[in-house]
Amino acid sequence: MPILRPSSVIPLRVPRNAEERRIVDDTSEKAPWKKWGTYVSERSWGTVREDYSASGDAWNYLPHDLARSKAYRWGEDGMAGWCDAAQLLCFAPAFWNGADPILKERAFGLNGHEGNHGEDVKEYYFYLENTPTHSYAKYLYKYPQRTFPYDDLVRENAARQGNPASFEYELLDTGIFAENRYFDIFVEYAKASPETVVIRIRAINRGPDAATLHLLPTIWFRDTWSWKESGAVPNCHPSISLSKNAEHGGVLLAKHRDLHPMCLHFPPANEILFTDNATNYGRVYGKPQLHAFCKDAFHEYLIHGRGEAVNPAQTGTKAAPVYVQQIASGAEHAWTFVLSGDDENRATDFSADNVVAQRRTECDAFYNTIHPNRATAEEKRLQTLALSGMFWNKQFYFFDVQQWIDGNDPPTEKPCSVRKSCRRVIRNSHWRALNADFVMLMPDKWEYPWFAAWDLSFHAMTVALADPDLAKEQILLLVSEALLHPNGHLPAYEWEFSDANPPVHAWAAWHIYKSGQRHYGIKDRDFLERVFHKLLVNFTWWVNRKDSNDNNIFEGGFLGLDNISLFDRSVPVPGGGLIEQSDGTAWMGLFSLYMMRIAFELALQDPVYEDLATKFFAHFMVMADAVNHTASDDDPDASLGLWDEQDGFYYDQLRLPDGRTVPLRVRSLVGLLPMVASSILYQEDIDQLPMFKARYEWFINNRPAMARSILTARELGGQRKHLLSIVGQKRFRKILRRLLDTNEFLAPFGLRSLSKIHEKQPYVVEINGQRIQIGYEPAEALSRLKGGNSNWRGPIWFPTTILLLDTLAVFDAFIEDAIKFPFPANNGIAMSSGQIARDIGQRMINLFIRDPATGLIPCYGGVETLQHDPHWRDHLLFFEYFHGDNGAGLGAAHQTGWTGLIANLIERKYR
Repeated sequence: MPILRPSSVIPLRVPRNAEERRIVDDTSEKAPWKKWGTYVSERSWGTVREDYSASGDAWNYLPHDLARSKAYRWGEDGMAGWCDAAQLLCFAPAFWNGADPILKERAFGLNGHEGNHGEDVKEYYFYLENTPTHSYAKYLYKYPQRTFPYDDLVRENAARQGNPASFEYELLDTGIFAENRYFDIFVEYAKASPETVVIRIRAINRGPDAATLHLLPTIWFRDTWSWKESGAVPNCHPSISLSKNAEHGGVLLAKHRDLHPMCLHFPPANEILFTDNATNYGRVYGKPQLHAFCKDAFHEYLIHGRGEAVNPAQTGTKAAPVYVQQIASGAEHAWTFVLSGDDENRATDFSADNVVAQRRTECDAFYNTIHPNRATAEEKRLQTLALSGMFWNKQFYFFDVQQWIDGNDPPTEKPCSVRKSCRRVIRNSHWRALNADFVMLMPDKWEYPWFAAWDLSFHAMTVALADPDLAKEQILLLVSEALLHPNGHLPAYEWEFSDANPPVHAWAAWHIYKSGQRHYGIKDRDFLERVFHKLLVNFTWWVNRKDSNDNNIFEGGFLGLDNISLFDRSVPVPGGGLIEQSDGTAWMGLFSLYMMRIAFELALQDPVYEDLATKFFAHFMVMADAVNHTASDDDPDASLGLWDEQDGFYYDQLRLPDGRTVPLRVRSLVGLLPMVASSILYQEDIDQLPMFKARYEWFINNRPAMARSILTARELGGQRKHLLSIVGQKRFRKILRRLLDTNEFLAPFGLRSLSKIHEKQPYVVEINGQRIQIGYEPAEALSRLKGGNSNWRGPIWFPTTILLLDTLAVFDAFIEDAIKFPFPANNGIAMSSGQIARDIGQRMINLFIRDPATGLIPCYGGVETLQHDPHWRDHLLFFEYFHGDNGAGLGAAHQTGWTGLIANLIERKYR
């Protein structure tokens, strides 16, 4: 499937460095610099795409133990992997320390049933550098020299499942790294041209004794030939063969009908192994073997000494030279390879060392143009790591739901033969039109190796700092016909596409548009128009599906906040009824405002959009009025909104089948989020749109009570501006008092997702005889609603916080220091909302900055090795969320995804 280009507009600004030139050349299709990159997933086993079971248990259908033996259907995995944008040919190193029971071809972790807090990778690897075109990329893996403790990790974490308050049992806890008995393995990629990459693998023995490392730099073809329904051509297999053995090494020649020949040039090896990327039927299915040489042949050969497992004819669809190297204590050894589209007999006409050095220098130069000039050295490094992690988390994502539903696994079976044996409704059966075949930004290529709708918006926000065209492309992919349901529903995530994720996409599109304008000096109206028309369809879906009572207060459902609620919001409320959600209505208010802003921007040049700007303004007004509505003497039975005047907070409301309503008085992000539906319009712009102006003035004159609480205007320096906000200035001050209370939301390192007041005062409600309680949990979740590896009952999360900081900036731009707010964390000294936003942003930056007083990095908590060991302490992990009190990192360890927003916080700090 072709890549969706975000725009045909060529940037006006001259590229400032070599990497920017490569980005422009790729976008304008002068040179395909993004054709090859780090697009291989860290994990394909245990995913929905690979699940063909009758039960729908993806984790157990294809667990880690079978991953080495089963050819994947929808995508490959590996460590520090490299492939083309269609993932036809892959490269990744594999390792063996001579003691492990499994060849290390992929990262190990616990599945969703084994981890005491959900799935969890049990390896240590770090994304060190990466550029938008992957002209340079660097990765570090810490590989133990002793037997990897697979069984210990599974057994101990299982023992802790009975106590949800217990910590996860991590690889460092096993003692496997004692005495520094491990290898630091650095993998570098440096492109000499769009089709040629130098691969440098460097291993350092950190242990006290000499140790042996087996290295297998492996190339293989993704299986595109076994699946007849995917258009495979019978008897048309790709092949990898040994092209030549020369004095200085050899060449593996890889041929595929849909890819021009590629050559892996390698130095002299101990031996060269060949097999096929084919399923071991005996081991996986317990059936007669169909293939003489299978995917797990290298494992069988090295670990079990089975010489018959590999192909003596030295041909196949998977191959690797083998290097066995003893490395002295403290010493290092390096290997250099070249993967190239050059003719197989042509000697490389460049110095590999020079290419690596030059691309590394260009990588530094590229990031130096992104970093704010006044940023500290630590902040610049942090921003580089955050953005590099984003680019490492790009992944080839392939999923044709119709073909997947039809089944055919194993390929010899009749379609649906397994699934027809049960009466279960197949997951995502309403999404048969979804057909993804793209390189996409993933949240975390091991723990979340699949796109998520609202995550992707935040990912795009971050990469827009470095590559605005990539950011636009990702948003356009999400709203493309390949993913968008015909009814207008955006797919949530592959475990359940029909869940509802917060509609933040108009907000993201607007900010990406403005980021591109700052970056290139042009307004990409083409992008804005294309996104707007698709989001118009999505907005209609929300209005028709998530407002059951037609009262402009939205249910929404799950909305990505996992267990923040008393109930699992993805399923009906016990005993009936529905939850009218403060956050659901807030998201729709935000959606309306940014659709209005986009339409407004487009209408300034094309009057056709003025009607739509007016439409979304009206939508926002009625939503804002509904969520704030209170009964009056004239209408005492009127449907009540969600605002509680006495508490100065918004609460969800449970509407029971008999018509009664029960406010759910939990102080959480749910009640803060109405703040995010705030924006500013300027009079000079309103004056250019007479129809919009007339409608705006009509609301002011004919709905004065509504207008007073939602619309505010002020004039400063001859400029008149209008604040549109669900909360208005009065409610904003009341909510802000709670947000800034250190006993509620304000934490040392950001904003808690649940008020700390619920630590001593849990909220309890009884519904239909069922007693339900929710309390403040600063770390891992005690509740396993929506899984067990995420918690919104206390910890700090980046995506929602950055939206709230945006809101503080909006009010600051409107008030302009005319009003300041007491700030308890500043000894009660009043600060403007903009100053408060910067303070909270700095707290979040400090999660990753070494405290000069203690010498500790807050996000690493009490993990001594990560805090103090000189070979660990300078490498950062980007966690999914953070302890509400001490800032320790929790959840997924490589969620550079939306935690990558730290790069935006650094940029905003100095803007």
